[in-house]
Amino acid sequence: MSDIVASNETIVVVGGGISGMTSALEAAECGKQVILIEKNPSLGGRVAQLYRYFPKMCHPTCGMEINLRRARYNRNLRILTMAEVTEVTGKSGDYSLRVLLKPRFVNENCTACGECEKVVEAEFGDEFNYGMSRRKGAYLPYNMAYPQRYVIDERIIGTEDAGKAKDACRYDAIDLDMQAEEIELKAGAIIWATGWQPYDASRIQPYGYDRYQNVITNVEFERMADPQGPTGGRLVRPSDGEEARKVAFIQCAGSRDRNHLRHCSRICCMSSLKQARYVREAFPEDGMVDIYYIDIRAIDRFEDFYKKIQEDEKVSFIKSKVASIIKDKEDNPVLQGVDTEGGNRYETSYDMVILATGMQPSINREAFPIDIVINQDGFIEPDEKNGAIFASGSAADALDVNRSVQHATAAALRAIQVVNKTAGAGV
Repeated sequence: MSDIVASNETIVVVGGGISGMTSALEAAECGKQVILIEKNPSLGGRVAQLYRYFPKMCHPTCGMEINLRRARYNRNLRILTMAEVTEVTGKSGDYSLRVLLKPRFVNENCTACGECEKVVEAEFGDEFNYGMSRRKGAYLPYNMAYPQRYVIDERIIGTEDAGKAKDACRYDAIDLDMQAEEIELKAGAIIWATGWQPYDASRIQPYGYDRYQNVITNVEFERMADPQGPTGGRLVRPSDGEEARKVAFIQCAGSRDRNHLRHCSRICCMSSLKQARYVREAFPEDGMVDIYYIDIRAIDRFEDFYKKIQEDEKVSFIKSKVASIIKDKEDNPVLQGVDTEGGNRYETSYDMVILATGMQPSINREAFPIDIVINQDGFIEPDEKNGAIFASGSAADALDVNRSVQHATAAALRAIQVVNKTAGAGV
């Protein structure tokens, strides 16, 4: 990695999801030198794991494809995958970063032919599908992964499988001797775009996520609906593979709750409305959806989408905070609670229940590499004390894709102003 040239006029972007990619591309296309750092083997983040966007119900591949093309041909942008920032020192206009590069065990000769994957026998939970399927120890993270290069799972290094993978490669692309490497970078400004992670549903004990197979999360259901996902797009019960025709969504599962996430994640209501469409499209005759909610937050242009879902007679809205979930003898999850509008108790059985879990920022307050202002919900606050470290997208707040892109563009503009000032001052 000795060919990386960085100075205090460089902008470093940490995180290669939709926000990080947007910030990096906007800055690079303005002529700034940008280094994009992503801890995973490929770019894309959570958006790459979506089946469709709301409200237009289009597929994320179109937007991803455009961004990846922009990234591929921009000479001002350098991308480091499997990389993590471990230390940041300095001040606005003059930062030093220490970055750990983990071994991929596959070099740039890789053509993504897949021969290594065919011969490897070891399998692991597929992170892209939230562990709902298995992948090989030699794998391509997902179809549109960038860089389009395989990865050798470090857990098979030293095993017979690793030797098989190397022998199967006709392009001398597998290097089993790769080692972790630490590099240092300079930057005038840093954009932090580490995105979000789904709240751990197993912590919501009354809902039995870790006890009942047919209680899953919204992100898992999103992968299930994707034809490229773990079930080939079939909406089925994990317990027995039977079609899930009667489905319940529980809103604010762990959100707006002092015991879990205090904030509203802003995307959960729209996500469930979108996923209700998945059920109705899969089973137009007898698919039934009940949405249990505190209040539906579908603002701005999303109101029309909400109204269309309301018009579907097979979709019902029940104003209630579900008290608990039990299961019956057929492994059906049974929701218990009180309808707060009518005051009626219910105990209703479903084929499958989807928990609309919230967005938790992927920021470890204790392990953050430099002292900045992070609020009680884990988001980076816009504060002068942060110097030239700017949050982008969901590192700053719970945002949907559209607002994340807007926020990321603003973060890029702030970073550009800093490096322009640095260059002008001759720092």
